Amino acid sequence: MAGTGYRVAIAGATGAVGQTMLSILEERDFPVRGVRLLASERSEGKTLTFRGEEVKVEKLTERAFQGIEVALFSAGASRSKTFAPAGVKAGALVVDNSSAFRMDPEVPLIIPEVNPEAAFQHKGLIANPNCTTTVTVMALKPLHDAARVKRVIVSSYQSVSGAGTQAIEELKQQVLAWAKGEQAEAKVFPHPIAFNLIPQVDAFEDSGYTKEEMKLVHETRKLLGDASMQIAATTVRVPVWYAHSVSVTAETERKVTVKEARDLFRKFPGLCLWDDPPKAQYPTPLMATGKDECYVGRVRHDLSSETGLNFWVVGDQLRKGAALNAVQIVELVLGVTEQGTGSCTTSN
Repeated sequence: MAGTGYRVAIAGATGAVGQTMLSILEERDFPVRGVRLLASERSEGKTLTFRGEEVKVEKLTERAFQGIEVALFSAGASRSKTFAPAGVKAGALVVDNSSAFRMDPEVPLIIPEVNPEAAFQHKGLIANPNCTTTVTVMALKPLHDAARVKRVIVSSYQSVSGAGTQAIEELKQQVLAWAKGEQAEAKVFPHPIAFNLIPQVDAFEDSGYTKEEMKLVHETRKLLGDASMQIAATTVRVPVWYAHSVSVTAETERKVTVKEARDLFRKFPGLCLWDDPPKAQYPTPLMATGKDECYVGRVRHDLSSETGLNFWVVGDQLRKGAALNAVQIVELVLGVTEQGTGSCTTSN
């Protein structure tokens, strides 16, 4: 892996997001001249493949960032708080996928299509938003720019992969157990997830809302630069492998017609309009899985509000919701490639 490019480290390389980061670096032909894969002691010595070569996983330590120019973190908030400063101190551009720094006023929270200018205010560290927030804000941004969104009600339907590789395996084992007539065992989630819905993502706070729901509230305000935006969220775990789906009700200062909203969605980079209900054309998790874009459909007026719109948006949370967005942030700051996944039109 010699040649021109950047020396890149991935902290949490063996996790679902870390492995996706590695594959996206390869897919996008990011200029890498050396890659260092970092994880906990349990994964030390394992190998992952990058550009046809086997790369050994090393233990995540503060010294592991010497000589590193780009560090992508997906190792959890506690490890990020411990090791991300070491990456910054070593001179690396650090993009962290955890919740550790998202609401720090000194750390930019970035979606390249949404607030690219804020990325250049970084001091070595940039935060990647929560995956559900990213999928939601990709659709809110064009409406906010056109007519200022003042109130949002969100209900999310989040796939098990958002909880990591163990959660994916738990759903698989529960489905197999059901097929055999056996009792499903829940370890990762508080209840069986197969053929079930769990209206809890992350721990509950005293307010009755979960941490995941409050992440969506606070991060959306920061990303859109509007602390006065009123937001309420309900996050639900569903028995889907990949991609998060979000039902959104958005009230704007002025009325936005369905036609105008569709035009705004259609033109926004990284967002695909898929909205022809009579033909059963609307976004689903299966169609978004493995895709870089977020898909929006079911665009309609909110019958309870003169200036409200209802819509449905779906995105692969391992990609745009996490790994892809992190790589795009690096590309933006370093000026490596043109930003955004590009707009697309898939329906009228």
